[in-house]
Amino acid sequence: MSDDAISCPLVPAYFDPRADPASWAVLREAAPRLAAVVINPSSGPGPAPDPAYAEARGELARTRVLGYVDTDYGRRPHAEVVAEIAAYRRWYGVDGVFLDQTPDGSEALPHYIRLTIAARSLGASFVALNPGLPPHPAYLDLADVVVTFEGPWSDYGDRAPDAGTHLVHAAPPDALVHGYATPGRLPNPWAVLGRV
Repeated sequence: MSDDAISCPLVPAYFDPRADPASWAVLREAAPRLAAVVINPSSGPGPAPDPAYAEARGELARTRVLGYVDTDYGRRPHAEVVAEIAAYRRWYGVDGVFLDQTPDGSEALPHYIRLTIAARSLGASFVALNPGLPPHPAYLDLADVVVTFEGPWSDYGDRAPDAGTHLVHAAPPDALVHGYATPGRLPNPWAVLGRV
């Protein structure tokens, strides 16, 4: 995939394929322009494979698909996080992992180095980290994509592009961001597909 063909680097697709097939159809069409789509069946892979997500993942073959894993700012044990990465790989054949709630400081860096090594050893070719703000520079070298802003449009302002990507919610339809914007609002803004 050519970087100049990518219009949207990372799309958190936290909506059920059964409940919102129209948004999944839009993602399928936009797939060649996307760097990655993050799937999130149940705040993680869930207790068992979900056939609807397996089918949706298969239909996104023209882009990378990442599995969502909450790391609780480094508080979740290594084995739990790795077990979820392995489940995503087995059940959905994802290309990589989106490690959410990553801390921004250097004290947790060894934990995330181990998680990234484990993910890659399980076959993850793409790792995204989400501290949601600019982290210690070492995180930028550790992952393929780092989310350096996550928040509402009202806090985004005229933020300049940086070394990471931005996830902006409660955004107007014409919002221009260095990353992905959705009109969705809390508590789960990523349940609404933005412009891709």
